[in-house]
Amino acid sequence: LTAEDRDLIQVAEDTLRRTYQPGRHTVSAALRTASGRIYAGINLETTHGPCAEPVAIGAALTNDDRAIEAIVAVRRRGNGYEVLPPCGTCRQILIDYAPDAIVIHPSGRGLAKARAKDLLPGPYLSFD
Repeated sequence: LTAEDRDLIQVAEDTLRRTYQPGRHTVSAALRTASGRIYAGINLETTHGPCAEPVAIGAALTNDDRAIEAIVAVRRRGNGYEVLPPCGTCRQILIDYAPDAIVIHPSGRGLAKARAKDLLPGPYLSFD
């Protein structure tokens, strides 16, 4: 991971530290765009989500900052935080909005990075 990747994880952790509510807001995401700006989001606990990643994506899009380069999601784990892989719905959203974005995710040997489009085989390509 690069220093920029570590900074992105830190923003996600800081966001969750400020907004964490057990059973309500338990996941945070942070993304970086080509402009260098970082946008964060938290999950919204309702009957159908949304997860933290689309909330962060919405924040970037709302600010007309559409060139998403990297994204990460975290949750609390004991006294610390852990990086989470995106769920299937979030993988599809990333393919729709940022297929070439780097996703920081856990792997068998720590953290890894992959392009969003490589994380979901056979995606629905509604915008193609």
